[in-house]
Amino acid sequence: MRKDHGKHSWPWWKEQLIFKWANDSWRFRMENSCEKAIFDIEIDRPMSWFLKQNDRLTALHPDMSETMIHKMKLRKCVGDLEHAIRSRFIEPCSTEYYITAMEDITNRAKIGKNCYKTPIDNKTIWTPISKQNEPQYKAPVKSHKC
Repeated sequence: MRKDHGKHSWPWWKEQLIFKWANDSWRFRMENSCEKAIFDIEIDRPMSWFLKQNDRLTALHPDMSETMIHKMKLRKCVGDLEHAIRSRFIEPCSTEYYITAMEDITNRAKIGKNCYKTPIDNKTIWTPISKQNEPQYKAPVKSHKC
């Protein structure tokens, strides 16, 4: 973008950034991505997921306090994981404490993992032998009654 427009002052760049990203469609996309992002221990890594959610929520709500942002992120953790993270410490904590608690719980305690995996069915489906493979001529059957 700098190659296209050259050198400009900071107020000009700030206006361009606001024009490009601070519009309703951007806000709608960010809100949808925040709503869809539920922490899954099988797919997501705690640190990357937590920081990505932190960036999204601070971009959407810059005036929101850090504790409220942490509460919103914890609601996206399903079931026992949320309870385990909350029970680790007293409420007003920094982001590092949340990330380390989340990593400890997911790595050591395996809370939130799917314990009962569905078995993989390796059985092949039985297919009958087609009639084309059968011999056309059959030997006559002997009768032993005579």
